Amino acid sequence: MTIEILVPDLPESVADATVATWHKQPGDTVTRDEVLVDIETDKVVLEVPAPEDGVLEAIVEEEGTTVLTKQLIGKIKAGAVAGEPTADVPAEAEASPNKRSTAALGEETTEALSPAVRRLLGEHSIKASDVKGTGVGGRITREDVEAFVKEGKPAPAPVAPAVEAKIEAPLAHRSEKRVPMTRLRKRVAERLLEAKNSTAMLTTFNEVNMKPIMDLRKQYKDIFEERHGIRLGFMSFYVKAVVEALKRYPEVNASIDGDDIVYHNFFDVSIAVSTPRGLVTPVLRDCDKLSLAEIEKGIRELAIKGRDGKLTVDELTGGNFTITNGGVFGSLMSTPIINPPQAAILGMHKIQDRPMAVDGKVEVLPMMYLALSYDHRLVDGRESVGYLVTIKELLEDPTRLLLDV
Repeated sequence: MTIEILVPDLPESVADATVATWHKQPGDTVTRDEVLVDIETDKVVLEVPAPEDGVLEAIVEEEGTTVLTKQLIGKIKAGAVAGEPTADVPAEAEASPNKRSTAALGEETTEALSPAVRRLLGEHSIKASDVKGTGVGGRITREDVEAFVKEGKPAPAPVAPAVEAKIEAPLAHRSEKRVPMTRLRKRVAERLLEAKNSTAMLTTFNEVNMKPIMDLRKQYKDIFEERHGIRLGFMSFYVKAVVEALKRYPEVNASIDGDDIVYHNFFDVSIAVSTPRGLVTPVLRDCDKLSLAEIEKGIRELAIKGRDGKLTVDELTGGNFTITNGGVFGSLMSTPIINPPQAAILGMHKIQDRPMAVDGKVEVLPMMYLALSYDHRLVDGRESVGYLVTIKELLEDPTRLLLDV
């Protein structure tokens, strides 16, 4: 029995998607609930599992193809075993797989090769006829091309006039690699341009002495980890300070909707997370009701999901304010870009020892620059500077967070 593999229901506001990666090839054995293919949207990656045990009979839509909800992308022969001929594959072709690869080489090159294989062949200037296919029916796989390249077999030299060869020789070591942008990267680019073009964005700076928090972490980190099962980091302090400052400056927690200003009476904070696919901003909800331990656990969970591409649309939707910590990559100073329709974003940076004047004396203190980018249409200079100073005071004296002063 043949089972159709369909594109799952796409998230709301997502019109189409792209077939990102096939984890199986035709003829491979699959087991129930095993991930067959990744479908990439501009927000999340959807995993399509196998509905039954069997053999992947056919791939209808190759990698890189744009697809719609419920579109047919592949077929599984339920209950079949790898190596057995199927009704759609002639027995003669199964018995002599190399016949297809040698007799119909031109067809293999233009039609049967996957986009990933064609791209690899083009990058290394390799002809399909030079690579021996080990896939079903003599099909060339990505592993075949990579193995061919590792063996160091020289590609056929292009025919060119002797004069041109002399000109190109000094630049022979130079190469280029062209890869398509992921849907997420395209969406990020659109959002960044939208923020630059549709907001009156300004950035104000300050610096904070991190020694009090560092001393607090050093004193209680072992007890904290033993009690809550997670390390005490800086992000929980940042989130707590941000939420307390948002309570005092509601304009920073607001957004513009047409000609109206929407004041939010809840505190959902977006946390910028760098992933292999690009930058995402999952939302930590109701931060005012969370303890330090719950904040640390929530951020770790979101970071792991972002790394593995498991974030859901709900986890990426909403958020009234964003925190981005470029300090983990060594950034000393930056001007973060607002995440629309939010009114502001806070950039944290590298903690670095610097000489500071304290009570007429020079002391070396662990200092960190803060950068608040805000939409001047909604937030005035007084509010933006006051908001950033509040965060500075709360971080330099964490006791204020407990006493609400």
